[in-house]
Amino acid sequence: MWEVTKMNLNRLTRSIGLIGLALMTSTPLAAQNLYAPVARVNETVVTEFEVQQRQRFLQLLNAPGATREGALSSLIDERLRNEAVAEAGIALTAEGIDESLTEFAARANLSTDEFVSTLERSGVAKETFRDFVVNSVGWRELIRARYNARVQITDAEINRALGATRGGGVRVLLSEIIIPAPPQDAARVNALAEQISQSRSAAEFSGFASRYSATASRGRGGRLDWQDLANLPPSLQPLILALAPGEVTAPLPIPNAVALFQLRDIQETGATTPVYSAIEYAAYYIAGGRSEAALAQAQTLRGRVDTCNDLYGVAKGQPAEVLDRVTKAPAEIPQDIAIELSKLDPGEVSTALTRANGQTLMFLMMCDRTSASNQDVSRVDVANALRQERLSGYADQLLEQLRADARIVRK
Repeated sequence: MWEVTKMNLNRLTRSIGLIGLALMTSTPLAAQNLYAPVARVNETVVTEFEVQQRQRFLQLLNAPGATREGALSSLIDERLRNEAVAEAGIALTAEGIDESLTEFAARANLSTDEFVSTLERSGVAKETFRDFVVNSVGWRELIRARYNARVQITDAEINRALGATRGGGVRVLLSEIIIPAPPQDAARVNALAEQISQSRSAAEFSGFASRYSATASRGRGGRLDWQDLANLPPSLQPLILALAPGEVTAPLPIPNAVALFQLRDIQETGATTPVYSAIEYAAYYIAGGRSEAALAQAQTLRGRVDTCNDLYGVAKGQPAEVLDRVTKAPAEIPQDIAIELSKLDPGEVSTALTRANGQTLMFLMMCDRTSASNQDVSRVDVANALRQERLSGYADQLLEQLRADARIVRK
């Protein structure tokens, strides 16, 4: 999730008028009728007006994927979520909606009225903001109602996530496979991932990695070096500890991909495993996804930057949304980003991830890790993080199924 700050809003408000003009002049003539449908999702439509409004809203929030295609894709997904929420009979109260709007605006240290005024000065209607928040809250309620009973977090899992078991530090030797899973190919990828999860030998898993993985490790058959268990995402740690050498995790849905890990070896170390209270990273977004041109640009950039601060010079003069610099608790970091960061030391880079349905390449750099003692980590927070990660996985799977079952026509 992007960071919503008053600085972002103030900076982008000054330029959003020009962005809006550019959007209008670059929109195809056939789409100049603002209320013409640009997509049909089952029995509902998405209009040109909604696409322009959503794109401006995402730009104002400095959100990744704030392109016309990204806005259209998010609205199509929103229609699918709304249908599922309505079919489940979930309805939000007026009080609940107001509370959610207030909470969202507070992230920018603004009241709801102040936030709406800022949006309206930039040409974004209050209804656009309201629809965005209501859809997010309704979907969250649906996922909780549908899957919460399936997610049972045990004390043993919390202990493992905290690194409190095994009497000391633990390091693991893993192999990885991350398979891109665009929506139109999700069924095939999920079937392939299920097949790979049955692997029991390092050689077999390595062969699959060389053929299907999208990470830099594919050239090594997916093999990673030794790494501290604590560097892995909190939700992944208990899954790894539950494996015997040679075993593979169940497929893990992450944005635009499916991940699998094989445990090759595990060791206890004499040192205490470090626990991190915060991780700082930067993401620079390159148009073109995993095209040769985009990957070549990323490779050139890799040779030019040594620290996260260097990326400010690279992004100078470009739209603010091309660069994010984020500091978050480990459990708050999106799982696909957390997996990549677990392999990196400060100053190192990953180009394994994409955004905007694969159209934008993420140049991900580790900035720093902030250590904390185990006593500073709340068991409740860890349990909540584990629960949210699993619910997020269920949400991704449900949305993929809704896409597969839907009739979606783009004009």
